[in-house]
Amino acid sequence: MSAGTGRVLVTGAGGYIGTTLVPMLLERGYRVRAVDRFFFGRDLLPDHPRLEVIVEDVRRLRPEHFDGVGAVIDLAAISNDPSGEMFTEATWQINHLARARCARLAREAGATRYVLPSSCSLYGFQDPDTVADEESPTNPLTTYAKANEAAERDVLPLADDGFCVVVLRQATVYGYSPRMRFDLAINGMTYGAWKTGRLPLMRDGSQWRPMVHVKDTSEAQIFMLEVEPDLVNGKIFNVGSADNVYQIGNLGSLVADLVNRPVEIEWYGDPDHRSYRVAFDRIESIGWKATRRAEDGVGEIVEALEAGRTDRTPETITLDWYRTLIRFQRLLREVEIDGALLDLP
Repeated sequence: MSAGTGRVLVTGAGGYIGTTLVPMLLERGYRVRAVDRFFFGRDLLPDHPRLEVIVEDVRRLRPEHFDGVGAVIDLAAISNDPSGEMFTEATWQINHLARARCARLAREAGATRYVLPSSCSLYGFQDPDTVADEESPTNPLTTYAKANEAAERDVLPLADDGFCVVVLRQATVYGYSPRMRFDLAINGMTYGAWKTGRLPLMRDGSQWRPMVHVKDTSEAQIFMLEVEPDLVNGKIFNVGSADNVYQIGNLGSLVADLVNRPVEIEWYGDPDHRSYRVAFDRIESIGWKATRRAEDGVGEIVEALEAGRTDRTPETITLDWYRTLIRFQRLLREVEIDGALLDLP
């Protein structure tokens, strides 16, 4: 697919990856239909003549949302483990069922490509000597990971000669984004080290975790729109790089060294049993390779913090913001009359 062959429908366009991906698509000449609830604000996407914004829940997508759509990048998801465990039913509905339905609707509407950004967290806990590739057994440990795996199972069989389906198992994402998140490993470490001189790390630090910069995974998604379909159709690709696979303790030390101030590491919580090393040979063999490392992400986040372009707020901690929205909703329901506050109908 090229920039001139139809719109790209991006679900979850107002999220951490979406607010990075959508401007990149626009810069490359694509027309974009951005679908989201925009829990984190509509103003995080730029105004642009080739951008169409639709405020809708992905569980309620209709055939007309796919009119003129050539490809779908299906980002919408309850996006981390704590949120997945608190909102279990919604996570299964959004991360699994809505994505499977989105893929079917796209195919029925005549779209030719469907990209599902999934997660390397499907590998769960692996033997320390194992480097998991796309054929390795999965071991999802959380609702988030299990729902993503169920979505993979449902969308891959839809692939045929006219409908290219690709699954991207993303490493843990990091780096600056307009919809900033400080509940991701590198981002949270950077904020703690820079702001307080304390760096919180989940015990015991020996766990392995693959990482990928938010711009790199966005570029991988665009790559899948443009690569020859026969190379990717019906396949799963890990997204990251060997240079970005870290043990958490060593990663914490790296972050501490990069913020240029004395930093004390603080261990918290029970030992994290999610530990997995991942191979990225398959995606590199077809011509895509990550170009950024943790140092790049830490540097740009520190720069944004020092410039006042970002800070840690409830909106930057996904579960905190969901809880805040729920409190607002309850309060408004208690005080409104006939749907109004001060100005009565």
